[in-house]
Amino acid sequence: MADEAGRIAELQAGAWARAGLGDQLPGHAVVSATWLSAITAPPLASYRVLVATAEDHRTVLGFAAIGPSEDPDAEPTDAVVGEFVVGRTGRGHGSRLLNAVVDTMRADGFERATWWVPTTDDGLRAFLTGCGWAPDGAHREIGPEDGSVSLRQVRLHTAL
Repeated sequence: MADEAGRIAELQAGAWARAGLGDQLPGHAVVSATWLSAITAPPLASYRVLVATAEDHRTVLGFAAIGPSEDPDAEPTDAVVGEFVVGRTGRGHGSRLLNAVVDTMRADGFERATWWVPTTDDGLRAFLTGCGWAPDGAHREIGPEDGSVSLRQVRLHTAL
């Protein structure tokens, strides 16, 4: 699991760097330790980290972090995709990982899934809308308190 946590940290760092947020993450060791804790000691059983692996079942190609939604307007049966990163797109790993996310949420008793998507990530938004997700009208802007970085997001949702 420590190897998985390290690879998840690498994938996350790459995704954040591509989004212009790379300097917002702490060092690799801290991020790896955080992911190891999320994997081995989640705050609730419904918080999960899923991984997409290569055929050898050891090489992590992507990951998703899911759990109950903490949005102020969320119902108890709403889940959220908190992180979703696939190292290389166009090979089916994202689709398989998304299917696992939905199956896991259903198995945990959730009825609706939500996902905060950066407004600039047209590729992710197109992927999700092609899979049946749609905007629900909610939007937000997040970033550090000093205002040095700001990320605008729209919320997509789908029935499970």
